[in-house]
Parts: sequence; C-alpha cells; structure tokens
Amino acid sequence: MNKFKMKVTAVIGVILLIGIYYYVTLPAINIHASEFWMYLVVLVILAAVVFIRKKNLNRYDWKESKGLKVILGILAVLVIAYVAGSVLSSPIVNAKKYQELLTVKNGEFTKDIEELSFDQIPLLDKDSAELLGDRKMGSMVDMVSQFEVDELYSQINYQDQPVRVSPLKYASVIKWFTNMREGIPAYIKIDMATQNTELVKLSEGMKYTTSDHFNRNIYRHLRFNYPTYIFNDLSFEIDEDGVPYWICPVKKYNIGLFGGTTIGRVVLCNAITGETKDYAVEDVPQWVDRVYSADLLVELYNYHGTLKHGFFNSVLGQKDCLNTTDGYNYLAIDDDVWVYTGVTSITGDQSNVGFVLMNQRTMETKFYEIEGATESSAMSSAEGQVQNLHYTATFPLLLNISGEPTYFIALKDDAGLVKKYAMVNVQKYQIVAIGDTVSECEESYTNLMYKNGIKTEAEDTRSVDTLTAKITKIAQGVIDGDSHYYIMLEGSDEIFDVSVVDFIDIIRFNVGDEVTVEYKKGEQVDTVLSLNGKASEQISTKAAKEEQTEDTAGDSAQTE
Repeated sequence: MNKFKMKVTAVIGVILLIGIYYYVTLPAINIHASEFWMYLVVLVILAAVVFIRKKNLNRYDWKESKGLKVILGILAVLVIAYVAGSVLSSPIVNAKKYQELLTVKNGEFTKDIEELSFDQIPLLDKDSAELLGDRKMGSMVDMVSQFEVDELYSQINYQDQPVRVSPLKYASVIKWFTNMREGIPAYIKIDMATQNTELVKLSEGMKYTTSDHFNRNIYRHLRFNYPTYIFNDLSFEIDEDGVPYWICPVKKYNIGLFGGTTIGRVVLCNAITGETKDYAVEDVPQWVDRVYSADLLVELYNYHGTLKHGFFNSVLGQKDCLNTTDGYNYLAIDDDVWVYTGVTSITGDQSNVGFVLMNQRTMETKFYEIEGATESSAMSSAEGQVQNLHYTATFPLLLNISGEPTYFIALKDDAGLVKKYAMVNVQKYQIVAIGDTVSECEESYTNLMYKNGIKTEAEDTRSVDTLTAKITKIAQGVIDGDSHYYIMLEGSDEIFDVSVVDFIDIIRFNVGDEVTVEYKKGEQVDTVLSLNGKASEQISTKAAKEEQTEDTAGDSAQTE
C-alpha cells in the first residue's frame, strides 16, 4: 500500500511539475512553435528521469534497458525533426519563397505623400515621449506612489493626429496586490505634434495588462483562450472612443515548419474587461494601426531586397542586393501608420538608392526610387550646424516640402529635450535649415531651396483688368508692418487691396470718389497694380532699372 501511495504521489508530482512549467512558459500547442518543441523535449527528459528512478537504474544499466532506449529514441527523433525542420524552413533552401513574401510596388512620391500641416507632423521620438510621460506621471501625486508608466508608447493615428499611448503599470508586486481589485486606472496619451501630454483616467480600471499576475496577465489570458495561436509582438492601442485594447497579431508560417513568418489573424483584447475578438488579418477594423510590427516589416523587405538572385549571392557576390538602413520612423497617411526607412546597397555606402513605406495594418509596401543621403548622413549634417551646442539628432522623418523629399529632424540637448528642428534635402544633403520652431525651420529651408535653384518662383499668368467706378466702401489694415487700404467699387463685389507704400495718394480718397484701378484677381482680394494711371513704386522702380540697363547697353554698343 505504501508503494502504491508513493507511485500515486510521484505521478501527481510529475503532473504538477508539467503543469507549472506550462503555466510559466506558456508554449503554444502548435508544431510551428519552437517553444512547443522545447516543451516536448523537457517532457521526454522528465520521463527518462522518472523511468530511471522508478527502475533504480545505475549508469551501467542504461545501455541494457529497452524502456530507456525507447524514451531516448523519442528524444532523438524530436531533436532531429526540429533541426531538419529549421534547416528546411531557412532561406538557404527557400530563397525564392522568402523573396516573394512581400509584394513591393513602385510609388510616386508627390502623389502618395502629401504635404502635411505643421499640426500633423510628429515632432518627438519615443525617448522624448517617455520623458514627457514620466514628467506627467510625476505630477500625479495620487498615483505616482502606486503606478509607473509602461515603456510601450505605441505610435498610432488617433482621430487623424499622430499620438503615442502607453498604459500605466503596477510599481511592484505589493502595489499590484493592493490595487488589483480596481485595476490600472489610466493611460498616457501624448500628441506627437503639439507635445500635449494627457493622463486619461478611466471610469473602470484595466485588469488585463502586462504587469498583472496569474490569470489576468495578458499573455496568460491570451494563451488560455487561444492555446494554439503563436502571437507576435503585442501593442497597446485605443479605439476612436478612447477605449484601451491590446492588439495581438497571430503569426502565420508560410515556409516549412518555422519559416516565412507573416500575420494571419489578429486578436483584439479589451484591456478593461478581457473580452476578445478574433479577426482574419484582412478583416481587422480600420482604427487598428499596428498589426505588423516595424521589425517584422523591415525583415520581410530585407528578404525581398537581398534574395533576388538566391541565398549564396546575398552572402558572396551580392549582386543587386539591397537592404534597409539602420533605423526607421513612422508616417501617418490616410488614417494608417506606415513604417518609413531608407534603402541602400548591401555594401553599406553613404547614399540611399531610395526608400520604402510599409503599411502596419495591411503590409502594403511602396518603393520610391529617389537617390540621396542616408539618414545617418543627414543626421550628421544637422548636428554639424549646431555643433557648438552639442545637440544630438533624432532619426529623420521623411516629409514632402514643396514637392521635395526632405528629412525632418529634431535636435535634442543632453537632457533629451527637443531644442531645435532641422530640414535636410534628401538629394542635396548639404542644404540644411535650422529653426527654433517648425515654421521658422520650414521658412529657412524654402529660402535655401530658392537660393540653390531647387525651387523657382511660379510665373504669374493672371491677366490685368481695369475698372473705373466710385468707391462704396473703404477700410484700413496692416500687413507685415505696412498699411493697406481695402476698397470696394460701385457695380463690383470684388475687394481691392491698395498698398499705401506703393500708392500714397489713396489716403486722399473717400467714399463717393471716382477712381480707376488696374488689378490682378486673387482668391480673397484683388491686387491693385495702378491707381488713376500711376503704377506702384515697385513697378516704376523696376521699369526704370530695366530702361537704364537698356540705355547702358546701347551706349556700350555705340562705343564699340
């Protein structure tokens, strides 16, 4: 009886040990998961240990035991199958399949990337966002002793604005124990354009997070609901109503047992209630931004760029091999978040052959063949303009400034605070503009483009019209320090802009006086070129200079 109890106790102990190992490691029950194979190996090794102890075998008896040979045979089969599966799933024997995982289309820069208004340009990187988040959290005296800000800071497009969001987390296990009933009460939301930082308090706390324990831990909660799913990197997002969700992409293996990873399904988990919804990747709601992680997209593009002529060419000859540059940034286009990174030759020279945009929700990828400086070169150029201040450059954001591909860079001091902004022309990276504000930087950059012949003044093709009538209304205004009179004339709905600097006589006129104006039509007001037959001082001066130039040229000809 004692032996029977001992056997039962041993069996229960083994089952508990297996259960604890599963509860802690959470392997997916799926042959495509490396963790599952490791779990099987551990089980077989545990079975071998139990068999040896049960039979009381010494090391000399191992070779003679048929049962132990069977167990070790199973272990060998598992190891061989895992190694063979890894090799047969690798790019070495499947280069073409890996290269075709990502479909890349050629894009048109000025068409696909519209000029953004300044309130839509993300001015901060993740490190700067973390500083703002920590500063905001430090001001919340009722929470700072119990909670911290999680390091996630997912960048999303929220109500057409680029923002980063991150949940709070319990400061320690003790703080979790004392606050778990109410859950985590808030999350941080940072507007990346305005730098406005908000602690969004929830009416009901989040009870499924990365800092929760036991069954409320988000990873364990997902595993018990979806035991066969292999999840990729989880991200934290909010829907259009500000409700917090965990976005949980499910890996899809397209090549062999372990190769060709993309995303096949997406599970959305409500961080407050734990409710989950399972979607095919093509059916994910529009508000979701981060289905494909940036690292996964970069990996897929590198397969596409390097394996065009096979695996060994990517290692040896490296003909036509392209890969992404070191680093990436995010761009919000049409309510989606796109990963931006440069593309350069695999030999790693200091110029890009183009760049790619990759959609984090759909995996759509566009390549733009625009040669220019690498991001690191642009960062060095920007830092060189403020080398006396020792500012460091953030990884660039690609913008369309007047049709020109332009690197936009934030310059930070030693404390990590953004102090200045820089714009660097992608194709001519010696053209660098610096400003204390984005608008100041953009104005300086535009002037540099005019100066270097990249941008020219558009030709004014508007016709000149003439009108003679009485003044019906007159008002005065100041633009850039200069006085202007705005008049309306009898029989016309147009507003005419008369510059006092150019037409000083306008101050002599009142309502009811008759005037003759020559003007060019504008969107809101018409620009007056001549008043009662007198041209503006600027036009007269220009004409006089042209006449003087012609006279000088004529005198020179007579001398010759």
